[in-house]
Amino acid sequence: MTLPAGWTARRPTLDDVPAILAVVHAADTFAVGYPDFDADDVRDALTAPFVEMARDSWLVTDPDGVAAGWTILSNPTGVGREFLEVYVDPERGAGLRAPLLARLLDRVGERAAERGLPALTARTAVFAPETRWAGELTEAGFTRVKRYVRMTRSLADLPAEPSLPDGVTVRPVRPDDEADLREFHRIFDTAFRDTPDHEPLDFAAWRDLLPASGKVWDEWFLAEVDGAPAGALQSSDQAVDQGAGWVRTLSVLPAYRRRGVGAALLRRAFATYAAKGRTAAGLGVDLANPTVPVTLYRSVGLREERWTDMYERTVPAAGV
Repeated sequence: MTLPAGWTARRPTLDDVPAILAVVHAADTFAVGYPDFDADDVRDALTAPFVEMARDSWLVTDPDGVAAGWTILSNPTGVGREFLEVYVDPERGAGLRAPLLARLLDRVGERAAERGLPALTARTAVFAPETRWAGELTEAGFTRVKRYVRMTRSLADLPAEPSLPDGVTVRPVRPDDEADLREFHRIFDTAFRDTPDHEPLDFAAWRDLLPASGKVWDEWFLAEVDGAPAGALQSSDQAVDQGAGWVRTLSVLPAYRRRGVGAALLRRAFATYAAKGRTAAGLGVDLANPTVPVTLYRSVGLREERWTDMYERTVPAAGV
């Protein structure tokens, strides 16, 4: 598919970060009601592991040279699915998403060939107002595979942290203790192993990816039951600019589920966020994940705020 007459698609550079950010802010405001990216997020996306700025990203400008669309591939682990980000200014670039999607799908095919794979799975997100985008994805062969729900709660009326269940203790992770980090990784890997989208990483690869997730170590916690490691909670700094704490992952080993471990970890995280002056807490829930019932999150005061659908399709390797 081609761009409208007079429009230009080129590879971005880091000098384009301000222009890209303006596009992303316009797209986010339409999709979720507020800007959800900052300049560091754009720069991190362009320089992320397993991303080649000169091959995996496009910037589209209108006939006046003003940026109206930006797209990039990402694959934080270098294995498994490719994630497609396609941002457009909804007022000036509504018709850009389909041609940009076509370019990204061609690149996914190339990446599959480069990795010696017969095909790769491409995935992208759709927010509630993005009905046109959902239709364009369907026309391009994508199908909806799952729904994520964003849940939040106010911390203004946070009750006193209740007593822990018998035998349960919660403490911050010791970031300078490799054994502690290895235990955290083991719990995370084991707890998510029975979920459909889990992409296992060994400890070294997992640790290398930590800087991208925001290492707010005093907001990471380990839980034990009668002295045995049982659960882990990883926070992220992604919502700090909104005055909120964010739970990136909550992991409870199968043998310790439904014993209050998950709720204890969440309450400790909420108390820590509140002590730092945060006004809200949130997390994302994969409704296809059988290990974490939404009822757990509701029990600690979290409520559904909005949903995001995930669409995916298989892309054959280039030349296949």
